[in-house]
Amino acid sequence: MAFPNGQSTTRLYNGLVIRLVVAVIVLVSLGVAGSLYINAGNSPGPTIAIHQPIGFIGGTSHFEVSIDSGDGLLTSATGTVEQNGISHPLFTLSNSTQANITQETETRIRVIGDLTRELYPELAPGPISIVVRASRSVLFGLREQESTARLDLEARFDPPRLSVASSFHYINHGGAELVVYHIRPPDAESGVFVGDRFFQGYPATAAGVDSTDETLRVALFAVLHDQELNEPIRLYARDAAGNEAEANFDYRVFPKEFRRSRIPISDGFLDKVVPEIISRSNEFRTLPMPPDAGPLEKYLAINGGLRRLNAERIRALAADTADTRLWTGPFRQLANSQVESGFADHRTYIYEGRDVDQQVHLGFDLAVTANVPILAAQAGRVVWADYLGIYGNCVIIDHGLGLQSLYAHLSTIGVQTGDTVGPDDELGRSGMTGLAGGDHLHFATLLNGWPVNPTEWWDPHWIEDRITRKLRLNQAP
Repeated sequence: MAFPNGQSTTRLYNGLVIRLVVAVIVLVSLGVAGSLYINAGNSPGPTIAIHQPIGFIGGTSHFEVSIDSGDGLLTSATGTVEQNGISHPLFTLSNSTQANITQETETRIRVIGDLTRELYPELAPGPISIVVRASRSVLFGLREQESTARLDLEARFDPPRLSVASSFHYINHGGAELVVYHIRPPDAESGVFVGDRFFQGYPATAAGVDSTDETLRVALFAVLHDQELNEPIRLYARDAAGNEAEANFDYRVFPKEFRRSRIPISDGFLDKVVPEIISRSNEFRTLPMPPDAGPLEKYLAINGGLRRLNAERIRALAADTADTRLWTGPFRQLANSQVESGFADHRTYIYEGRDVDQQVHLGFDLAVTANVPILAAQAGRVVWADYLGIYGNCVIIDHGLGLQSLYAHLSTIGVQTGDTVGPDDELGRSGMTGLAGGDHLHFATLLNGWPVNPTEWWDPHWIEDRITRKLRLNQAP
């Protein structure tokens, strides 16, 4: 059956419209797809961060890298170490035997591996680079985007070199000494190990030595009262690449007999000191204590646990030492004071006829009349001026190069943290705060936060022989 001309024309027209619409849709779709494809090419690649090493690699370095694929899939990752145009593989995503690869989050991995001279004997001292490349999928996997991270470093494989410049190192048990030495390269960290205790070294110019030799160092060190006489003493150095070295030097340690004493404790003493220390010491509240503890139990917690916490706080203050010597000449004992007890006395505490505790007294108790001015033993900077548990009102002065002095049991404090003081400047007044049975000054000298015998620092002959002479002999001609 034939359609009238009008219907045929209409159908033809509609078909053309439909085809045109389809063509437009196809063209638009192709345009959108092309635009998406092109824009996908502008998407960022994975985020790469090289965390280790920093600045240098040494004989026993390691590398640490994180790679985040974002909203795509991590498709590849490789790491190389490059030197003089030659690449050496560190890791690949498909080979985890070269490094430890862990999935930190849904999108981020962390790669950790060794970068040692033994594993890479081809590497030589000098400039070196770590290069990490990674790719991730974009646009539903139709494209990939790559990122590259590069870290330029210096390779150092030779250990530091140490040589001693001073002689006649004589150390009393519980006392201090000074050694002068050379370190190469001069940017290496160095000092003295006595057993497992480390004493930092400083440029000799910081101690007042007039020298242009940038390799010259000085270090104050000690054989502490609780160490054995045969503790090994050696110079130690570690450079920026992690290479380490040790060197022996001549020394002799002299024994010293520390006194023993028995200290009776009365109920009157407990009633006097315990409540004040508990009320003023926040650290005491961290100690385990039964709710029905009596005065003696609280005192034992103070004399033991709080004493240890106070010692930790004092050692932490050693980090706040000046890197220059702030003092000259001998330290000064408090004028007109009498020594009541000595350094490192071993004390047994007695209550109602029985031994209840034992502690070591690490300072000197200097007897004075009540409320006398307490003067600085030498120049320095106040690093503590506050209540400090068993020490009561306490002032600690830093004299530089790891050396500090402590003044305890004050009735009042007349300085503030950060104040600069000179010899004989008033720090406060004597008293009996903290664990003090009567009015006196507890004086201590500290080296890297550890107590050492104060009598050496009061002695001008010891200062001249053990310190000043060695510094003078290493002055520039």
